[in-house]
Amino acid sequence: MFANKSSNIHDCSRVITYINIRLSPLCFSLHKNILFHKNISIVSLHINNNISFLINIYSDSSQSALKYFKNTRADIPNILVMAGDFNIRDSFWDPMYPHYSSHSDLLLEITDSFLLRLLYPTNPVPTRYLDNN
Repeated sequence: MFANKSSNIHDCSRVITYINIRLSPLCFSLHKNILFHKNISIVSLHINNNISFLINIYSDSSQSALKYFKNTRADIPNILVMAGDFNIRDSFWDPMYPHYSSHSDLLLEITDSFLLRLLYPTNPVPTRYLDNN
């Protein structure tokens, strides 16, 4: 792969959505026309003649993708899952972390607006590992 010499690594997308070929009968489509952010991927799929959406987000340390998502009014009906690396440490979902982050309010506001709910792992494991381990 070749890149433009003037391109900056910080301009590259940090989100990808992998779909197993066994799911191809669901007719997946990538939608770059709904939200125009390098770190938000929106994919549609067809289930029983209905279109549903999967959203994958990478949010950098300044939460630019979440801020963009909140400030851009997008009509995305029937979201099945919104997942990703939100880079938000908060005691709300990690009881081992003793602090609150105002960024979690932003994430919860977005998910509430789409009638999504937070899912907790059935087998809790650490959500973050130290870089030196």
